[in-house]
Amino acid sequence: MKDIAVEPHIAEISMPENLRVGLLVAEQRKRCSKIGCNAEFYGFGFGQSPFHVPPPLQRSLGEHAGKGHYSAAEGIEELREAIAGFNKRHFALDVDPSRIVVGHGTKGLMYTLFSIIGGSVVIPSPAWIGYAPQLTLQGKKYHLFFMKPENNYKIYPPDLDDFLYELPEEQHLLILNNPHNPTGAVYSKDELEGIAEVCRRHDTLVLADEIYALTTYQFENFTSMGMLYPEGTFITNGLSKDRSAGGYRLGSCIMPENCSEKLKDDFTKVAATVYTNISTPTQNAAITAYEPNEEIEDYFKTTREIHQIMGTFVSRAFNAINGIKTTKPEGAFYFLADFNHISEDLKRKGVSTSNDLAKSLISHPHHITTISGDAIMVHQDDFAARIAFVDYNGRAAFEKFKEKPPKTTSEEETFVMENAPRMVAGVDALRMYVEGLKRR
Repeated sequence: MKDIAVEPHIAEISMPENLRVGLLVAEQRKRCSKIGCNAEFYGFGFGQSPFHVPPPLQRSLGEHAGKGHYSAAEGIEELREAIAGFNKRHFALDVDPSRIVVGHGTKGLMYTLFSIIGGSVVIPSPAWIGYAPQLTLQGKKYHLFFMKPENNYKIYPPDLDDFLYELPEEQHLLILNNPHNPTGAVYSKDELEGIAEVCRRHDTLVLADEIYALTTYQFENFTSMGMLYPEGTFITNGLSKDRSAGGYRLGSCIMPENCSEKLKDDFTKVAATVYTNISTPTQNAAITAYEPNEEIEDYFKTTREIHQIMGTFVSRAFNAINGIKTTKPEGAFYFLADFNHISEDLKRKGVSTSNDLAKSLISHPHHITTISGDAIMVHQDDFAARIAFVDYNGRAAFEKFKEKPPKTTSEEETFVMENAPRMVAGVDALRMYVEGLKRR
């Protein structure tokens, strides 16, 4: 029998980061096994919350496990009401539940949005890998907008204004990831107001990917784009990052203010066509995740503080390595490491492109997993890598923090050394990698 034919455009889709990291590790383990190496790998590649699902949410899922019936494609009413209340309490967004659609994670909601909204998409780079493959799968046009290190890899309104001016006169959808994956940057209210002004001028909608919003270290400083550009912003959020429930596959999308009934109906129609509804037990359990709950609020506060301690320690440690410069994370659990100052050393080692950087770092005897190149949508001559600082036992760290929260910088460093030894060892491995480059 002949090989089964596959649509040609599938070859253009980038592999998701979890599969990419997993394959890199598996391939390197094979090579290492041939020389008798069973060394540990240092996990700075895959970004997943290390913490446990909040106990109230776990209990609620068990209580609703028997609800096996179909439910509304846009989400059950009680859940959408709870999400509306949650957004009002945390983000000061006064949203009617009719503007909220529940989907199979924010990734699935974005796919639905991309399939419905007309015009092209603008992706600021560096970026999360997931946006472009979805657009490629749909055959939808997108434009890469390269952000600058001197602007802390944030969207700079005058540059965006110039960029949009050069695009065809049609509707556009700008992706605004805040806090930002992969840099950990958080936009101020003034910065968002500048972006909103440009978008209004150019008939550009915004997809505000705010999945990391509640991980913002100084949460009182977080502003949702929906507050400043309500008429043109779609806001996506979910359970995967701040409540560590990525496997639940439940997210929400807030439609723009005063959006038409047709748009709401179209969204629901596509959702029902593709996936019928989100798991009914999960939806009912998620009501608990969004309703007022002191234990979950404490969970937010504790995990935020641990993320900040870990991110501050690891980014400083990377920065202390001669030739590496990093962004300073203000939210989420990533920062961007810039290796361009040692690009000539890398090239002498055979690292000719940014894609090669991740492969070189994971090679024996370094075993350092990262994400670089296409995976963060940077130029091939841009030697940058996303660093995820989540390679530790989150539950154990959570419990230790609750027992005795560190009060000083010294205590925070001790907390990292005791609770994240693999990351500490990974920093040492990176230092040896860079020193080895220079010796060559």
